[in-house]
Amino acid sequence: MDRKRELSSIDLAAVVRELGAYEGAKVDKAYLYGDDLLRLKMRDFDRGRVELLVEVGEIKRAHVSAPEHVPAAPGRPPNFAMMLRNRLNGADFAGVEQYEFDRILQFHFKRGDGDTTIVAELFGQGNVAVLDENREVVDSLDTVRLKSRTVAPGSQYEFPDSRVNPLEIGYEEFAARMDDSDTDLVRTLATQLNFGGLYAEEVCTRAGVEKAKDIADAGEEEYERLYDAIERLKEPLETGCFDPRVYYEDDARTDVTPFPLEEYEDRDSEAFETFNAALDDYFTNLDLTEDEGSQGGQESQKPDFEAQIEKQKRIIEQQEGAIEGFERQAQTEREKAELLYGNYGFVDEILSTVRNARAEDTPWEEIEARFEEGAERGIPEAEAVRGIDEREGTVTVEIDDTEITLEPADGVEKNADRIYTEAKRIEEKKEGAQAAIEDTREELEAVRRRREEWEAEPEPADEEESGDIDWLSRASIPVRRQEQWYERFRWFRTSDGFLVLGGRNADQNEELVKKYMDRNDLFFHSQAHGGPITVLKTSDPSEPSKDVDVPERSQREAAQFAVSYSSVWKDGRFSGDAYAVSPEQVSKTPESGEYLEKGGFAIRGDRTYFRDVPVGVAVGIAVEPNTRVVGGPPSAIESQVETSIEIEPGQYAQNDAAKRLYREFRNRFEDTSFVRKVASPDLIQEFLPAGGSRIVD
Repeated sequence: MDRKRELSSIDLAAVVRELGAYEGAKVDKAYLYGDDLLRLKMRDFDRGRVELLVEVGEIKRAHVSAPEHVPAAPGRPPNFAMMLRNRLNGADFAGVEQYEFDRILQFHFKRGDGDTTIVAELFGQGNVAVLDENREVVDSLDTVRLKSRTVAPGSQYEFPDSRVNPLEIGYEEFAARMDDSDTDLVRTLATQLNFGGLYAEEVCTRAGVEKAKDIADAGEEEYERLYDAIERLKEPLETGCFDPRVYYEDDARTDVTPFPLEEYEDRDSEAFETFNAALDDYFTNLDLTEDEGSQGGQESQKPDFEAQIEKQKRIIEQQEGAIEGFERQAQTEREKAELLYGNYGFVDEILSTVRNARAEDTPWEEIEARFEEGAERGIPEAEAVRGIDEREGTVTVEIDDTEITLEPADGVEKNADRIYTEAKRIEEKKEGAQAAIEDTREELEAVRRRREEWEAEPEPADEEESGDIDWLSRASIPVRRQEQWYERFRWFRTSDGFLVLGGRNADQNEELVKKYMDRNDLFFHSQAHGGPITVLKTSDPSEPSKDVDVPERSQREAAQFAVSYSSVWKDGRFSGDAYAVSPEQVSKTPESGEYLEKGGFAIRGDRTYFRDVPVGVAVGIAVEPNTRVVGGPPSAIESQVETSIEIEPGQYAQNDAAKRLYREFRNRFEDTSFVRKVASPDLIQEFLPAGGSRIVD
């Protein structure tokens, strides 16, 4: 049975209504779990401790939670959480609002040194953006760069294109939008009126109309009954008088709504005092394991490929609908421009009349009155005027049953060009949607391939007896963490088990050479400027230095490490040179007349060169003996981890690349909570070179 994973626009309207009661609460601290769950701990004078949760991943929700239901604070706060703490600690919660009828919430906070807005996008891939008082993006969980909008640090926040709000339109507009559809009643309500599937069905049920009835067969009677049902549906949202319910099937929670639904009359339900309390109960106890299908044993761990496939199909269907919508909009705009040119003299007469009147300082109200008088006398140009917007300085005319809004000061040509430009802009949005649909189709094919691979696998032997545990498909993975002294540096272990250390900055470069480099170690550095000091340890610092032969394979891996974390990667190059020397060749004493910067060293004597070393970094997750993220040369990393992802120089900034790897790891592990605990985007980012990166296909 399907369980609710995302809040609808109607659900969010109810949440906003209730959250208004918490205005004035003070923020104590912000937490971020993984890259999709934000927690704000606040204090309210009347209610005491208030926990606000906002999740934008596979689960999309926003509500106040009981303290006993919030997850334990993560260990080290990631950069995003630290930024929020700096901006919000001690701030007053100033309220929350829903953007139009979209699944977007804006949480406002006020503090003496500046205001902050947190925008939670609870649709699509989900995102959280933090805005300053000028609505400039301070930071965001995901960077969005589309033709239609941009959400990136330093940019002005841009909302997606607005959608019609079915709770605010009048009957005439409602009927017109229904008439424009070419499908059945329930699908029209769900897509054209933006109710979504569940509430579209609820409206039909309350109206007593046949859901699958074709629009062409529906008439005024059905429209009036549907519109009346919508009016009754929105009443609790306007009054705040909710009767929240959590619904059950076979003793499992399957849905939560702010008021009882006639669609669910045959289901068991539990009433709650507030919708926030109902949401808290539902999502705290949400069990998605049954959605993945189980017969016990190995079968219980099998991902629900069919559900994933259906999800991708639904996304494709929505994207195809969006493309069709863009095509219709673009065609409509082009037809408007053509109507202007086809009625050039007629339109020019209207615009000239307005321009001349404005040149004589005639008030807009008087101009509109003159057109009304002209229409009464039967003057065609005056009859075509449908309205004047004084605030925008525009006039709307109707030509061949098509309304066109014009700017009188621009004349016919410029108005037509402006409309053609708008048609072109919509066409570009269609191109963006076409690119997105190709990505979704690729994801659909990837799911199908994973299903085929799963079904093709032979029945596994007992994992515990064989000692070969498939951690990726385990529903629960224990976290075994043991901090190591070297983890504050860049590090990896070669294929032969040698520890390689690299400095993250000038101070660490100095420290590695002075404190941790012994006489039998090897010193590596890229020939390119800006690389880390790299030391291959032949013994642990607690052990006496050993004179051992370091295999060629390990030396080449250390050289690749030195090159990959140097300016070679940052410059977008795919290979570079490196050299190795013994510790006694490394000195802090410069040549006469030269100067060494902090973290720099003089090298004397012969060097062993490694030419045209390819850059290469893999990031993986190790489960045994310790659970942790590791990274370094792919040849070394792949055998030490349960799964790894190889990257190369590319277009995504460190932060964005880390988030992409995090999402890919979550897709690979059945236990996504394990990934969140041990491989957050911040931990992954520690193993990424400076500069842009991308995943190797």
